[in-house]
Amino acid sequence: MSSSVQRVAVVTGGASGMGEATCHELGGRGHKVGVLDINGEAAQQVSEDLGGRGVSALGVAADVTDRPAVEGAFAKVRSELGPVTILVTSAGLVDFAPFLEITPQSWARIVDVNLTGTFHCCQTALPDMLAAGWGRIVMISSSSAQRGSPGMAHYAASKGAVITLTKSLAHEYASAGITVNNIPPSGIETPMQHRSQAAGKLPSNETLARGIPLGHLGSGADIAAAVGFLCSDEAGFITGQVLGVNGGAVM
Repeated sequence: MSSSVQRVAVVTGGASGMGEATCHELGGRGHKVGVLDINGEAAQQVSEDLGGRGVSALGVAADVTDRPAVEGAFAKVRSELGPVTILVTSAGLVDFAPFLEITPQSWARIVDVNLTGTFHCCQTALPDMLAAGWGRIVMISSSSAQRGSPGMAHYAASKGAVITLTKSLAHEYASAGITVNNIPPSGIETPMQHRSQAAGKLPSNETLARGIPLGHLGSGADIAAAVGFLCSDEAGFITGQVLGVNGGAVM
């Protein structure tokens, strides 16, 4: 199929940061975009911004940990935009705590959003892809999963599991024409990062940039560009891969 084929993409966590940038990237590539986010008003705003650029888009409020809500959101996207053959799982939650101070409730919440939420979305989207004989899934993880993160063991563990989920689905669905890849960002400036800095959990941008060989932080658009490629027809022979977009911070 040509790269100009219009498809329907769903981006979770699509109302801000990397997710929002990905919505604009995929819309710019000619796709219809379902913007899923726990913040329904923000999702609606992004969909309106996309509409102003001539992109068919729909903003939907959904908590990825709520399976019925996820299924309802996808049903709404199917009804208004069409079957979903591109999925980007960008919704995520971060937390900071020394390992011995991580409560069972905090552990469960992080895993529920970052891992189980991804599971819900993949299971809900895959039937459309199987019916089409074509699909693209890109899961967003974290460099924390590649190198470990002291003070964030629950977060790193949840994102590590997302990487192994990527590889498992890539194997399982390759024969169906569906590719599944993973992007673990590092050093990307996002609203979530700003909140963590304001809370004193992360150092300044200048300090963070010192650990990046390219010498500066990246943007949501940097992640979105990689996602856009992995969701294209040109990337059809790439599956099960972990593509670091991190300025060389993890090699």
